[in-house]
Parts: sequence; C-alpha cells; structure tokens
Amino acid sequence: MNLAEQLRQEEKAVPFAYQDNLGYWTIGIGRLVDRRKGGGLSEDEMACLLANDIRAKTSEVLKALPWVAKLNEPRQAVLIGMAFQMGTSGLLGFKQTLQAVQTGRWAEAEAGMLVSTWAKQTPERAKRMGKQMLTGEWQCPST
Repeated sequence: MNLAEQLRQEEKAVPFAYQDNLGYWTIGIGRLVDRRKGGGLSEDEMACLLANDIRAKTSEVLKALPWVAKLNEPRQAVLIGMAFQMGTSGLLGFKQTLQAVQTGRWAEAEAGMLVSTWAKQTPERAKRMGKQMLTGEWQCPST
C-alpha cells in the first residue's frame, strides 16, 4: 500500500465531474475543481489535458480520413479543431466540404464550412477556420 493506492480506495476514481457529499464539484480521484472552494486546474494540468486530447482527436481523424495526413499543418488543424469542437462524427457530416478539401478545392471547402450550422453557432471561429483552410496559413483570433 502507498498513499496513491490509499487515496484511490478512499476517494474512488470517477472519470467525470460529480458533486461530492458536500455539493462541491470534484473529478478524478477527489480532485476539487469547484472554484467556490478554490479548486481548479493549473496551467500545466490544462496543457497536459490538451496534449492528450489533441493526440486522441488527431488519431480519430486520421483513422477516419487517412488522407488528412497529406495536408499541411494549418489545414490539418482546421479539421482536427472542428472534430475537437463537435466530435469526429460531427466533422464527418461535412461530406461535400471534406471532398473539396481532399481534392484541394480550397474555396469550395471554405464556402461549405461557412454555410453550415456550425458556422451559425460559432461564426467568428468558422470564419477564421474557413480562411485558414482557404489559405493554408495559420489564423488566430484577434485579441
């Protein structure tokens, strides 16, 4: 037995947010994330979670659409970012847009992105990602 094993037994491992017996939001193995009690994640923890999420989403997208590996990094990032936001199944719903991307019809791909429900829900993000797909160059939100 060690401290980690003991805490796992005492706290239980819960892979989603839940309210503890006092009503505070907690996740994992007793990790307080409720800001009412000073909980949260550090920058390092958020970076680790993001790296894991990017790795997993990239793997999903490449498994579903192997040709994405041939795109340059900014264009790959558009598709992976879309999958990150709406799930890989949501990305796969962009059938005509994906066909346009696969065949290098960038203006058509951008247009398809901009007439979607996704674009209506997150218009500024969709405009940036559409331009990134069109140009093949990184676009960042203005601050």
